[in-house]
Amino acid sequence: MHEETTARLLIRCPDKPGIVAAVSGFLYNHGANINTLDEYTTDPDGGEFFMRLEFQTPHLDLSRSVLERSFNETVAERYEMDWRISYAAKKQRTALFVSKMDHALVELLWRWSRGKLPADIVMVISNHDRLRETVNGFGVPFHHVPVTPETKQEAEAEMTRLMGDDIDLMVLARYMQILTRPMVDKYRNRIINIHHSFLPAFVGANPYRRAHDRGVKLIGATAHYVTDNLDEGPIIEQDVLRVSHAHTVSELIEMGQNIERHVLARAVKWHLEDRTIVHGNKTIVFQK
Repeated sequence: MHEETTARLLIRCPDKPGIVAAVSGFLYNHGANINTLDEYTTDPDGGEFFMRLEFQTPHLDLSRSVLERSFNETVAERYEMDWRISYAAKKQRTALFVSKMDHALVELLWRWSRGKLPADIVMVISNHDRLRETVNGFGVPFHHVPVTPETKQEAEAEMTRLMGDDIDLMVLARYMQILTRPMVDKYRNRIINIHHSFLPAFVGANPYRRAHDRGVKLIGATAHYVTDNLDEGPIIEQDVLRVSHAHTVSELIEMGQNIERHVLARAVKWHLEDRTIVHGNKTIVFQK
């Protein structure tokens, strides 16, 4: 589909009869052509209903602002919808955060540089200076903001200043700092982290060493939204790899990093394509 004419509608509301008909009928009556529609309900009898649809806009008989206002008045209010429309041509302004390890960061930058990640990556922020040349090679501004326990608030204030008021998404691509509650609240459900473990196992630091000590047979990675509780936010994507007693910690780390970069890239792409809806401490993810 043509990105410049694609719109996406995300809906969450109490489940009741007639929702799909009302939404599709409204769009049809105003010249939209629906090309993708996915839905899910927690319970068809009084549960929560979720829907994602894509539609084409060249033949709309209303401007975007009037269409959205009319949808709210004629459909959304009647079904008590929490909803939003986004437009694929408007890329989300994205800031990447990293510490010392580059595998997850470079995977995102590589995909973005080849048009495979629908974002506007506007900067990389790091608490270390070692990846400056790598980032500059992709033509992305690099900002070094050191962080210590004593300067965390000042550092986050500087990060917020650098990002301004128009950052849509923060991605922690192995950024090994815990964000404060004010930072998390400011970007609620707009911060994605990659954790080098198959959560909820091995929350926190050194999960590969702890996995090795436990003799696990599977290692994995988890991409999730960041909340106030460490590594307990809504999970977007996970993957695993079978291992054995013969693998060393360094081998587990190398194998795990390969999982991390792909899991994070998928989660970020799904977020950018408006495929995720947060539902409590879970996510509804409408994959292709």
